[in-house]
Amino acid sequence: MTDFRFDIVGFDLDGTLLETHRDLGAAVNHALELGGFSPVPADHASDLIGGGAKIMLKKAVDEQGGLPDERFHQLYKAMLAYYSQHNAVHTRPYPHAEDMLADLAARGVAMAVVTNKFESFAGQILQTLGLSRHFFTIIGGDTMGKGRAKPAPDPIIEARARGGGGSIAFVGDSSYDVMAARAANVPVIAAGYGYCDKPAAELGADSHIDSLDQLIPALERL
Repeated sequence: MTDFRFDIVGFDLDGTLLETHRDLGAAVNHALELGGFSPVPADHASDLIGGGAKIMLKKAVDEQGGLPDERFHQLYKAMLAYYSQHNAVHTRPYPHAEDMLADLAARGVAMAVVTNKFESFAGQILQTLGLSRHFFTIIGGDTMGKGRAKPAPDPIIEARARGGGGSIAFVGDSSYDVMAARAANVPVIAAGYGYCDKPAAELGADSHIDSLDQLIPALERL
């Protein structure tokens, strides 16, 4: 096994490590039903992901005419309550995720999750799926405080600090991920199989992959 350049690898969660759109879509549809809106198809739910649950619901509501802030906040709270109880029903790791994580661990690489999902939800889902043991830290969209989630660089910088410093690379599927990594001056790989908000080759990452079995070779080429 050759020497590996990175001490730490950080991962986005939704659309990078985990396929989550069915459970997120169910939570959005629960809130939409309460608000008298039409449900979104599961495939469309994947197009809404990015930036956290509030932005996801806001997009779905605005597509159907929008709501006053107070009523929207009520639906958002209902969505979170539903998701807290149903966040790992259909959610699964992407193919090759577990083998890839084990391979990185065997190389002595520390791994972090940096997501815009609430930290408590991310931890709960990873625990349920038996993946939490791989990560020395989980940083959520609410961990750093208001205005400091991706695309701000703060959570990636914090992940590196919690890992004791050293070299770090980041893996994500959205422009938020790439912008955060760029602002943190960190190499970034785009997960082209995920919920990309534009074609992976156009996200501005250093490289992009079509599946997680390509990640370690891609990291070695950086």
